[in-house]
Amino acid sequence: MITKKNQFMRTLLIILIILCFTKFSNAQTIEKFSIDSGGDSAIAGGIEVLYTIGEVNVQELSAGTIQVSEGFINAPFRVLIDPKVFLQGPLLNPSTPNIMNDILREDAKLPTTSPYADGATVNGAVFSVTGNDAIVDWIWLELRAANDNTKLINARSALVQRDGDVVDFDGISGVIMQAAPTSYYVVVKHRNHLGAMSSATIGLSDGATTVVDFTDSAFTTFGSFARTQLGNGSMALWAGDTNSSGQIKFSGSGNSTNVIKDFVLADPANGFNSVTFASSGYLDIDIDLNGFGKFSGSGNDSNIIKDNVLAHPANGFGSVTYTISSTVPPNN
Repeated sequence: MITKKNQFMRTLLIILIILCFTKFSNAQTIEKFSIDSGGDSAIAGGIEVLYTIGEVNVQELSAGTIQVSEGFINAPFRVLIDPKVFLQGPLLNPSTPNIMNDILREDAKLPTTSPYADGATVNGAVFSVTGNDAIVDWIWLELRAANDNTKLINARSALVQRDGDVVDFDGISGVIMQAAPTSYYVVVKHRNHLGAMSSATIGLSDGATTVVDFTDSAFTTFGSFARTQLGNGSMALWAGDTNSSGQIKFSGSGNSTNVIKDFVLADPANGFNSVTFASSGYLDIDIDLNGFGKFSGSGNDSNIIKDNVLAHPANGFGSVTYTISSTVPPNN
């Protein structure tokens, strides 16, 4: 049986609860702030570990006057790198000795959108620079794990200047890559040249820019004859991979020269179906990067492939069927 006293106490308790709830709901606020995450890398027993502490998912929630920050907010890892690389193609007949030609840029055939997987874009004004710092073409950079040179950690497009400097999208600065400051294998690739990878890992940091000079003959690369030596002693990437197969072949099945022939014959502008026709544009079959792809006739790209195959140091018998293969391991 509920007495008047019990009923009074129950009513009083309900009133107190309501008052407390009202007070806290009016007075309580949640400050917007973040708890920074942390992370590092470590190598022990041949095993490399990259770790972070905290959530990668961050979002803001709001309801009325209350805002909540979910997740840990921190700046991403980054390393600074200053690669240098020569492409053999635009150095075959250089207008300036020991400096790559920038004919694609001069003829306005160089696209402002990267041909590589990230589809990066630049302001067209970057291509207005002339001289040694003029842009020759897009390039692809990779960082691979120290304990497994097939493991891709980060990759991105960049730009290469006439003097071989690889720069960021402003056409001037060194390259920033999103990765933890530690040691990596460094890979440089081009759309119709064979890529190359450092033979050893290279320590990269976010405080100082590290120079990685693939043009230097003293810089060792993974595998045998990953680069070709120029007349002045500098090293360059082999030209002639017309179909991104990782191979340069003059004859035999799947050869690189047939890729040029098929493209030229199928070119809508080649009205007479001539094998000597010069296709124009930003083309993978344009091995010397002069803005034209030619299968036969004077200045054709097929002869560049033939000359490279016959001159390759590993082609001891001078066979036209020899295949130059990329020394960069496939990535995963």
